[in-house]
Amino acid sequence: MVMVGVLGLQGAVREHVRSIEASGAKAIIVKKVEQLDEIDGLILPGGESTTMRRLIDQYGFLEPLRQFGQTGKPIFGTCAGLILLAKEISNQTTTHLGLMDMTVTRNAFGRQKDSFEAALSIEGVADDYNAVFIRAPYIERVGEDVHILATYDDAIVAAEEGPFLCTAFHPELTEDHRLAKYFVEKVKESKKSLAR
Repeated sequence: MVMVGVLGLQGAVREHVRSIEASGAKAIIVKKVEQLDEIDGLILPGGESTTMRRLIDQYGFLEPLRQFGQTGKPIFGTCAGLILLAKEISNQTTTHLGLMDMTVTRNAFGRQKDSFEAALSIEGVADDYNAVFIRAPYIERVGEDVHILATYDDAIVAAEEGPFLCTAFHPELTEDHRLAKYFVEKVKESKKSLAR
């Protein structure tokens, strides 16, 4: 059985754990850098990206997270996690992990009061996915190796590049575990190929 970690510094951590376990994998809340050695894949949950970055720095996670991704182990970033994965952030000179070749815009759909739900078609996952957007970012540009999985009003809201997956919305806030299952399958495949 694969072990999927959820970065437990801030955000909807327990909801992700529930979703991973419902998808047939073991889940662990990652609060120490050493725990990265125990897991096969990692979820960067939603939350507030600036706060998450401060905590990542405070607990010495930045370089270990980057190395985790560079070894080919899958990472799934949701909402703020998507921002952490991006190589470029609009109107901002600094980036975080810089693992996915994309430019993102923070709070692109407005503030908390502008939160909404939308039915999406997500390639390879679902034709009828109910997505929950809360102060959501969106992806405004992708590199040639980034595969777009879903759009909403012409904005890119889900994508993948190699072992990395990201969504602008919060899949963990619904009872629909199809995206978590999709990620768990990615982790299983990666574990097999890294073991070869």
